[in-house]
Amino acid sequence: MAAFITLLTEALPAGVLPEMARDLSVGEPAMGQAITVYAIATGLAAIPLAKATASWRRKRLLLSAVSVFAVANTVTAISSSYPITLMFRVLAGIAAAAVWAELVGYARRLAPSHLQGRAIAVTLAGIPLALSLGIPLGTLLGGLIGWRPTFALVTLIALVLLGWIGTAVPDAPGQLPGNRQPVLCALRLPGVAAVLLVTAVYVLAHNVLYTYIAAFLDARGLGGSRESVLLVFGLASMASVFVTGALVDRQLRTLTATATVLFLTASVVLITSAGSLVMVYGAMVLWGLGWGGVATLLQTAVTDAGGDRGQALFVTVCNSSIAGGGAIGGILLGAVGPASFPWTTLALLALALAVVITARAHGFPARRTPPSPPPAGG
Repeated sequence: MAAFITLLTEALPAGVLPEMARDLSVGEPAMGQAITVYAIATGLAAIPLAKATASWRRKRLLLSAVSVFAVANTVTAISSSYPITLMFRVLAGIAAAAVWAELVGYARRLAPSHLQGRAIAVTLAGIPLALSLGIPLGTLLGGLIGWRPTFALVTLIALVLLGWIGTAVPDAPGQLPGNRQPVLCALRLPGVAAVLLVTAVYVLAHNVLYTYIAAFLDARGLGGSRESVLLVFGLASMASVFVTGALVDRQLRTLTATATVLFLTASVVLITSAGSLVMVYGAMVLWGLGWGGVATLLQTAVTDAGGDRGQALFVTVCNSSIAGGGAIGGILLGAVGPASFPWTTLALLALALAVVITARAHGFPARRTPPSPPPAGG
């Protein structure tokens, strides 16, 4: 649920972008930066925040982060100022850095080494759950009751989550000072750079398209099907996470290559879809199947190669790419138009696939060598 609320807070503006832009008196490219600044804050804060809070007890850190989500979504729901809205989106992005850096470590502590990939998949199921239910439902509610009450409901979810964490989540100590190692040194470990490069281009490709999916559908004359298109995408993502969770501990390399090919194929279908809703639905299925389990795949790969230090780098790279996707998508939308989005994703995914294929010795090996789970306090 922590993963769910983090992704929902981040991506909900994509589903109600035209309405938010209209009420805050800005253009859609400018409103898309509500996602960009969130992601920039997460990417920039990940490493320094991990260092600053390393000694905190883990439950305290998680409760603090979710509290910030509650405040930020409340302000978003009532703010009539674009700058203030962006300011609190930045604060929410900083809180997201704490959540993303912590969740995988929790999952690994709770599972034996041969089930760590599956434990990560279960933990990160909140991501496709937010995509399959949260974002489409938020988009639907945005049309029925308005985007402001929808953000207020997200605050309510965050408050419920605070109570749940307080009563049910096991605590763990922070790291002892003598056990901390420089995060950037993980870049020298074999395979880490390859996984991070795939992460960067894959996430960039996704967010160029997803952030402005409403504009893309409007340009194809399919704006009225926005909710159903997002629902199809989300349901396919959920199916993907179940398959990934079952197979990631044995088929990491194969699953990563397959996910990339599926998303690449979806880009081709979108290029040729014109105004066909059936083809767009087909592309959403392929895209969702390629995207749903990719967080599990890439975080498992980077943790295998670089341990917790690799995970901190992953958060930085992933969220920097989310920000880059929002920024590049906004530029493309204003300069070229939404038809350029699938061509951009196609080029990026071709690069990602090439790296996955060539990184067979380290990064995406045929046989995984999972690390030992981190000790409490270490």
